[in-house]
Amino acid sequence: NAAILPNVVDLDRFQARGPRNDHTARLLVARNLEPLYDNQTALRAFSRILERHPQATLTIAGSGPEEARLKEVAAELGVEARVQFAGRVDRDTMARLYRESDVVLNPSLADNMPNSLLEAMASGVPIVSTNVGGVPFMVQQGVSAMLVPPSDPVAMAEAAIRLLDDLTLWQRLSATGLAEARRYTWQRVAPTLATLYRSALAD
Repeated sequence: NAAILPNVVDLDRFQARGPRNDHTARLLVARNLEPLYDNQTALRAFSRILERHPQATLTIAGSGPEEARLKEVAAELGVEARVQFAGRVDRDTMARLYRESDVVLNPSLADNMPNSLLEAMASGVPIVSTNVGGVPFMVQQGVSAMLVPPSDPVAMAEAAIRLLDDLTLWQRLSATGLAEARRYTWQRVAPTLATLYRSALAD
């Protein structure tokens, strides 16, 4: 038999950001710099977002073998001055980055149940994610996240711009994400884990 055991998010560390100031457009990617996570699509989407929100910034928090190439892509797109490659950061710094962000982009080509999305929801930050793997089972399009096809920077940019331009939509996704995150606390997941262990031992 197979069972799904959800990941756990620490609500003591990842806490809700304050209300959105509609004069800011701070975007965050919290994935490692590897081909699987397709950060190039996030950069290409960001270049389109800048056309609508020229004051926007993008922080990419993660490390990996694609760092040099991604910096080249940012330069080729002419967005390097608006992009910060933060590298690998500790969990408290990561929590601060979420709270300072207006939208989280997840351009991954494959995913199961990414902690980065749980952490974003716990921080009250709306998400634009590819609709791959387990992501559509975690979040619902237009309700708790904006879902787009993989490798589609146009769709990702349009979804992010819609969130940045529509404060009501932003607030709704923020509130729904916060409520969803409470399903993934240790207190909620522990009984499921205990039941699975008891079942395995009984077998």
